[in-house]
Amino acid sequence: MAISYNSTLKSDRMTSIITRLDAQAGNAILKIGTAAMGTVLVSITLAKPSATVSGGVLTFSGLPKSASATGTGTAAAAQLTDSVGTVWIDGLTVATSAANVIIDNTSINSGQTVNFNATSTITHA
Repeated sequence: MAISYNSTLKSDRMTSIITRLDAQAGNAILKIGTAAMGTVLVSITLAKPSATVSGGVLTFSGLPKSASATGTGTAAAAQLTDSVGTVWIDGLTVATSAANVIIDNTSINSGQTVNFNATSTITHA
């Protein structure tokens, strides 16, 4: 049988993530990388607050965002860190649609502008 969480608990847990992402003086960072974060391709600085929560769904604030890629490869994974580098969420999916992190192109070259789409969300299971 699958585990089921109360809606209030889902929202509380997602809000806790935002609190940790935004706790430092700087802004949270979305790191997009190759499979299993083998190579970080681009780091995108998020707004502050970094997101909002409703019904167990975390919606990023201030999107779309973009940044210049520092690596070359195929985007396949992402993680969220606070401004000092503590990873708070890992294993996010990345694609041009139907993923946690939606970007304009998963084939990334160093120097390329990577656009983080406004429809990106994380839903509590």
